[in-house]
Amino acid sequence: MEHDLALDATGLMCPEPVMLLHNRINEVPVGGTLLVIATDPSTTRDIPRFCHFLGHELLAQAEDEKTFRYYIRRAT
Repeated sequence: MEHDLALDATGLMCPEPVMLLHNRINEVPVGGTLLVIATDPSTTRDIPRFCHFLGHELLAQAEDEKTFRYYIRRAT
């Protein structure tokens, strides 16, 4: 999936991935997409909640044996 910016949060544990996401999403143009790559399983709970509470759209979420990937469309 195409994205405008990426955030590599691999190796970071809660709450760091979401804290970095909070800062990085502001660098994405409104309507643009951010790819987040993480290894912390708590992101499967935290990132969807982040999107819900702040109005961003979680376009896709996937995981393989080592990483979790999230595609987030920035809201206004």
